[in-house]
Amino acid sequence: MNKLTIKNCPLCDSTRLERAMTCIDHYASSETFYLCRCEECGFLFTQDFPVETEMGSYYETPDYISHSDTRKGLINKIYHSVRSYMLKRKARLTEREIHARSGRLLDIGTGTGYFADTMQRRGWQVAAIEKNAQARAFAKEHFNLDVAPDEALEELSPESFDVITLWHVMEHLEHLNETWDTLNTLLTDKGVLIIAVPNHTSYDAKKYGAHWAAYDVPRHLWHFTPDTIQQFGAKHGFILAGRHPMPFDAFYVSMLSEKNMKRSFPFLRGMLNGTLAWISTLARKEQSSSMIYVFRKKR
Repeated sequence: MNKLTIKNCPLCDSTRLERAMTCIDHYASSETFYLCRCEECGFLFTQDFPVETEMGSYYETPDYISHSDTRKGLINKIYHSVRSYMLKRKARLTEREIHARSGRLLDIGTGTGYFADTMQRRGWQVAAIEKNAQARAFAKEHFNLDVAPDEALEELSPESFDVITLWHVMEHLEHLNETWDTLNTLLTDKGVLIIAVPNHTSYDAKKYGAHWAAYDVPRHLWHFTPDTIQQFGAKHGFILAGRHPMPFDAFYVSMLSEKNMKRSFPFLRGMLNGTLAWISTLARKEQSSSMIYVFRKKR
């Protein structure tokens, strides 16, 4: 297998990298991967991960809900129940940030198409991109969405979109800095970029350590904090305009983390720790398990 070794920090270009922790792929392979931390800026990333052309097999599991839409097991059933509420919340947040009820929206990494369908039903002109063929087929069958493969991103015209969304996608993209540059090019001058990613300085991340489900190696390549993602935005011509916690993520991630640890009653333990995580965010939203970041282009 061909693996990519990062020699320079993607954020600050430093070569001073240290091994931070070792994690296991609990979904597909049971392989061990390790995380590296930049000693200069603190950015954390997965090291020696499979190159893009060989990553597909790590997503080919019926348990990977973003692509399979599985309802297998109690935890995934809860995920589906919460999703309906979250789709409405994401739609309202998007329209509030752009100050409009319609426009041109690009959803990158649309998965099975639920958000893209939601926005299209609300009157938006939606373009959607997804690498996984199975997920694209699901979106076509269930929502009649013509989702393009990821190569189509290079064919889009500059300043084509008022809003670009990446819901738990940025952490998967091998070409991180190139992606940020592309987003800046595709967005209109007054447009809004909305990115949701896990937060490895959250309460639940600290609680579970290497077992934290949102490390999700090797599918998650990059592990952000509120500080490092703001720095990435600034590096590529964006300013951070807003941050919003995703409190429900702590419950789902905690349940998965308990399952990863093979502990008894993962649902109950996950609910308890998810509640504690939610309480911690009431005082400090930057401790949320996942965060939504709103960026605007620098003028």
